[in-house]
Amino acid sequence: MKSRTAWVLAPLLILVALVACSREAPLELGPDADDRSHARPTILTAQSNARAAIELNLDDQTDFENARRGLIASDPELVVKRENGAIVWDQKAYAFVEGDAPASVHPSLWRQAKLNNIHGLFEVTEGIYQLRGFDLSNMTIIEGQTGWILVDPLTVSETAARALEFARKHLGVKPVQAILFTHSHVDHFGGIDGVLSVLGRAPDGLRVIAPKGFMEEATSENLMAGIAMSRRATYQYGRNLARSPRGHVDTGLGKEPPRQGTIGILAPTDIIDHTPQPMIIDGVRFVFQYTPESEAPAEFTFYLPDKKAFCGSDLVSRNMHNIYTLRGTKVRDALGWSGYIDQAIELFGNAEICFASHHWPTWGNAAVIDFLEKQRDTYKYLHDQTLRMANSGMTPLEIAEEIQLPKSLRTVFPSRGYYGTLRHNAKAVYQWYFGWYDGNPANLDPLPPEDAASRYVDLMGGTEAILRAAQKSYDQGEYRWAAEILNHLVFAHPKNTQARALLARSYDQLGYRSESGPWRDEYLAAAHELRHGLPEAGLNLQDTLGFLREIPPPRFFDSMAARINGPEAEGMDMTINVEFSDLGQTHVLHLVNSVLHHKEAPASEDASVTIRLTHDFFLKLLVGSTNWREILFSDDLEVDGSRMDLFRFLSLLDRPTGRFNIVTP
Repeated sequence: MKSRTAWVLAPLLILVALVACSREAPLELGPDADDRSHARPTILTAQSNARAAIELNLDDQTDFENARRGLIASDPELVVKRENGAIVWDQKAYAFVEGDAPASVHPSLWRQAKLNNIHGLFEVTEGIYQLRGFDLSNMTIIEGQTGWILVDPLTVSETAARALEFARKHLGVKPVQAILFTHSHVDHFGGIDGVLSVLGRAPDGLRVIAPKGFMEEATSENLMAGIAMSRRATYQYGRNLARSPRGHVDTGLGKEPPRQGTIGILAPTDIIDHTPQPMIIDGVRFVFQYTPESEAPAEFTFYLPDKKAFCGSDLVSRNMHNIYTLRGTKVRDALGWSGYIDQAIELFGNAEICFASHHWPTWGNAAVIDFLEKQRDTYKYLHDQTLRMANSGMTPLEIAEEIQLPKSLRTVFPSRGYYGTLRHNAKAVYQWYFGWYDGNPANLDPLPPEDAASRYVDLMGGTEAILRAAQKSYDQGEYRWAAEILNHLVFAHPKNTQARALLARSYDQLGYRSESGPWRDEYLAAAHELRHGLPEAGLNLQDTLGFLREIPPPRFFDSMAARINGPEAEGMDMTINVEFSDLGQTHVLHLVNSVLHHKEAPASEDASVTIRLTHDFFLKLLVGSTNWREILFSDDLEVDGSRMDLFRFLSLLDRPTGRFNIVTP
């Protein structure tokens, strides 16, 4: 059983900016929001947000009562820091989220943000506790006969340690007998080292229970595309935005992922691979439901029959989840997801409590079943109606514009698009079945953005004509259209400050109107970068070494293949043996047709070079923590054959920084 650590994979900067715009309504900023980075909401935006509140009963206190129910203790001043003083989690940064929604925030999202601000240690029922508001996700504690069973130990070590210390302070100190990882997303296992640090070490006999495929999915999900995904995540989570009424307020799923910190993992001792799968853990009866390829590739839910309590993992939450995630992930199966919820109702239909890995619980059998049925039907309706419209010939854009949940679903808060949205999830369902092409040949081979943009600008009469048209649309509250035409202008003339400023203001207004936390952050992050440029730093792969040690070598060779610069490799034909002295493994790499192939096999006699090194040194080589000269002449590397060929091969590997333009060419 091993544990490893690495810095979380994302640059986490909070930048401040200065621009304002005309025709703006007054706006009071919270005490911690000293930036005026984003434009004030226009009168039209304020009116739009006021109208959005009419259909929903925003004054309903049921969710607030449930979110506060069982509160044992809280720490609204909670700030978690690393040893070097860097902030990992800052609960008090959200103290501005109180009272009525400002004009710059959709009132329904503001309500969700207030609910996600409710923080502390809660008793769900006798013997079940939750720590909420210490991280994006929840940590659940279940009392066993001799100790605690921990469910989902948060994202990073620092928040997990603080949460567990808080629980021990108020519940007493008990041994941890088991850890449950409900699924393979990092916010549900990454904080394990923090748990172990509080305990002093991994206890003898500690059981680690995870779904089948957990280690493979957890360690490799973002390896191939992680650099681009991390860059895009800065938009989805508003990493560089101030926490303020004109900045980031909430993700819908929780406040935000930790800004930095260390992540770890433990290999499971027990695997969940079928349904139902009963198990006794420290004297507590569990019944597991195996739900792969739902919200995560490897996932389970579970039921505690003696408590009549169902843990829905991320299968259910107090918002519409993502069928497709904006940072860029594989599309999820909406129909299969709905089917698992239906199966849970059949298996655990006598549940009196439903709690999950995010948000607050539901109590009472009728309320639990109603919640589960509406979650089930939200994803089923989304799936079925997207296909109905697609089969009538509608394209993804047309479907996204027209689809609407029935009143019985759209007026209940757990079906609202605080995290996923109906519009982008409908496009995801379309993609699941039909892919990216909508059938219109005009979209089969369109011009790239810069080329198309310059032609659009000429066609529309040039820069001044577009600016006049965009300003008119902006003044009329047509921010989507203003953004569409200004995007062409910025891609054609990226240094035009007038165009960038007006596009940024248009994105501001679209962000303020967004009920979805990620949509809001996407728009506002785009506006921020139009005004201030790229983040100061990209992804630092050298900070990931510890966690990368858990990934088997073949996965890394797949990643290396995706970093080969194909044009520069043209005409090369090379075989390299890689022998790991500490693993007892040999892998043969063959570069041909600008493609890198690999397999674990005996060393090839045709290789132009054979290298012997440790797995650790290989990782340093891969992430570029040493320069080529140090690599080639290091005592940690034995080279048989042509060092020049090795140098030529290494020179073909791109070293992406994760610092690239998104809203400009």
